[in-house]
Amino acid sequence: MSNHLGLRPLTARSVVLSTLLGVHPPRLPARYLVRVGERFGIAEGTVRVALSRMVASGDLVQEDGAYALTDRLLSRQRRQDESREPRTRPWDGTWEIAVVTAERRPAAARAALRQAMSELRLAEIREGTWLRPANLTRPRPAIVEDQCVFLTGRPEQPPADLAAALWDLPAWAGTARDLLDALDASGTFAEQFTLSAAVLRHLLNDPLLPDDLLPPAWPGPALRAQYRSFAAAFERLILEHVPTP
Repeated sequence: MSNHLGLRPLTARSVVLSTLLGVHPPRLPARYLVRVGERFGIAEGTVRVALSRMVASGDLVQEDGAYALTDRLLSRQRRQDESREPRTRPWDGTWEIAVVTAERRPAAARAALRQAMSELRLAEIREGTWLRPANLTRPRPAIVEDQCVFLTGRPEQPPADLAAALWDLPAWAGTARDLLDALDASGTFAEQFTLSAAVLRHLLNDPLLPDDLLPPAWPGPALRAQYRSFAAAFERLILEHVPTP
């Protein structure tokens, strides 16, 4: 499987993290996380070391023998849930436009705003100006409201041309189709697990544009359907091999 798909090695940390990101609420006793690791051939000691390191690094919190995601990763889980089941609304042709109005921002504030804009799936057309079709329903974090003013408008040029200039749609679609092909060809559950983690990361980068602005045969819906199929199988694995408390 090619590295251009964004595949990462199957490790104890990745298994723990993917398991907790996939359950609601994201909290499980250590012994259940150990059983999931064993399903992938990862020794109990290796899983427990990973758990300790993840607590030390601020990824997890531990209480009464159970491990849960921290606030930072809870935010990631919300973004992943949204990427799997995006909250869209009918598009009337308008675009949301964010213009940075804050002055003398420290580097940390600029970096945090850029990350927040990416998570909102806004694209930067020039320094300090971000936009996208107004077809998504999601809250805006305080850092965005504090640094920007929001406007709505319509481009004079064809909107599909503007979208193509803001997002590399052929590249996203090409990787999506390669992931679909790789999933179809995968054999073991571990291979599917690794590929599905890459699928979820790729879905986080889907601009979620209105259908009118997408190239023909856009693979986003098929990729989401494939991931939902894997997620259901993974949930069954947890229920079968890791009984809920």
